[in-house]
Amino acid sequence: MPVYVLIGRDGPEGLARRPDAREGHLAHWRPLSEAGRIHFAGPLRDGEGQPVGSVIVFEAESLEAARALAEPDPYVTAGVFAQVDVYESLRVFPED
Repeated sequence: MPVYVLIGRDGPEGLARRPDAREGHLAHWRPLSEAGRIHFAGPLRDGEGQPVGSVIVFEAESLEAARALAEPDPYVTAGVFAQVDVYESLRVFPED
């Protein structure tokens, strides 16, 4: 199954909105994680350790399906992210 990378960049209110949206955000992605389809997920942090975005590397059937997974994420709908990009990627490392 193809691998996709979601990069969410926090907006000006992102840090303040994260706590209220976090549980919903985790619950949204948990089924995909439990299915073994998330390779990595976590926050992007600035030099002071504050979250400024997130990255999720996951499997989906197509780019359209990957974007459809991203759209209802509570970090998107609650305005934590000001920008969300989803890209298809290819695994190069680790080598099999």
